[in-house]
Amino acid sequence: MIFIIILTLIVAKALPSLNTKISSIQIVRISSISLIFALILTLNTYNITSIGSGIGIYSGLFHITNISHMIEIFIYLVSSLILISWPQIQKLEINEYKLAGVSAVLEDKYSTDYSIIILFSVLGSSLLISSFDLISLYLSIELQSFGLYILSTLYRNSETATSAGLKYFLLGGLSSCLILLGSGVIYSYSGITNFESLYILSSVSDVNQQYVITGISLGLIIIFVGFLFKIAAAPLHNWSPDVYDGVPTIVTTWLTIIPKISILILLLELYTNMGIIGGLKTLLISNSGYINDFYYYININSC
Repeated sequence: MIFIIILTLIVAKALPSLNTKISSIQIVRISSISLIFALILTLNTYNITSIGSGIGIYSGLFHITNISHMIEIFIYLVSSLILISWPQIQKLEINEYKLAGVSAVLEDKYSTDYSIIILFSVLGSSLLISSFDLISLYLSIELQSFGLYILSTLYRNSETATSAGLKYFLLGGLSSCLILLGSGVIYSYSGITNFESLYILSSVSDVNQQYVITGISLGLIIIFVGFLFKIAAAPLHNWSPDVYDGVPTIVTTWLTIIPKISILILLLELYTNMGIIGGLKTLLISNSGYINDFYYYININSC
């Protein structure tokens, strides 16, 4: 739904015959109504009993559950409220130079396409909470982040906003590199990118291939660091005051709410299902039977 609305608005902005007839306020209203309509559609499918533990779509790239449905509803609701409350700055004609016979025009220094950028960010957030593969995870976080970078520099005539947006872009690119590096480490050790396969591999493994679990743990740690950097979690939060101080209040509200919700839900899912960070708990299969605790196995062999 959101993707179709984005394509429709892009086509409307690209065609001169439609661009001259649709004002920026109308685009904002269309975007807000679209988010509310998407919320209603998601709420309508929330109580479908066939969802159960989840439904995989697009060859397992995304996994829809009741929890992801609930978070999507919250994201659509908050996004529509923020978009509706976004300040509208219009062009004003002033006549301060009547004596000279000149009519000056106060130009609109704010971009009128921010609603489309917000829809891109919302689409990335909704896809991120349903991601079930390392590929879809990275593409979703980048789709969300690119919209945030543009929103940070939305007020382009402000020097502080431009500086904040540039800093946000550079540091966001660094955290994206960490996420991509962690995904590459996991794939190089395990050869898989699907979360369900990683869950199975992290819970059951042969004792002679513990380097695979070690590689997955290392990759997850790098991915966690990259995501914690994006949400400005301590001690990786020193950049956030400079960025939030340089952008307008309404943009700061968006940066501090929407992207953090989807990232925290994804990190909670990874930690809950894999449980590798903070202690490796796997079921080891050996020739003599099953050993439930990896640390116990290490201590027995070291004696």
